[in-house]
Amino acid sequence: QVKLVESGGDSVQAGGSLRLSCAASGDTISRFHMAWFRQAPGKERAGVVALDRVRSCPYADSVTGRFTIFKDNAKNTLYLQMDSLKPDDTGMYYCAAVLRSPDCGLSEVDYNHWGQGTQVTVSS
Repeated sequence: QVKLVESGGDSVQAGGSLRLSCAASGDTISRFHMAWFRQAPGKERAGVVALDRVRSCPYADSVTGRFTIFKDNAKNTLYLQMDSLKPDDTGMYYCAAVLRSPDCGLSEVDYNHWGQGTQVTVSS
């Protein structure tokens, strides 16, 4: 059973950057399709971007050009580089994983392993 632990969340001003990490244990992330989700205050959790094992996946329109997903298999860690942050990026960020490819899907039901989340707060 893979365990996912997010870190790197913080409070920053608009225009700033953060790098979120999702450290995996119990299994190797190279076997998984992975994704980042976020839940803004008062809203449902929504997908940000997936990292399929074999293909590049599109980003959510709201983060295209500002966020980058990547992983380091040697460190067994998934990352989300977030630049040009906006107040609308505020929320709890979660990483998720699944063995069977959801074809870049960003529905919660597509993933069965979740971290506990890390909080990102962007002030104007």
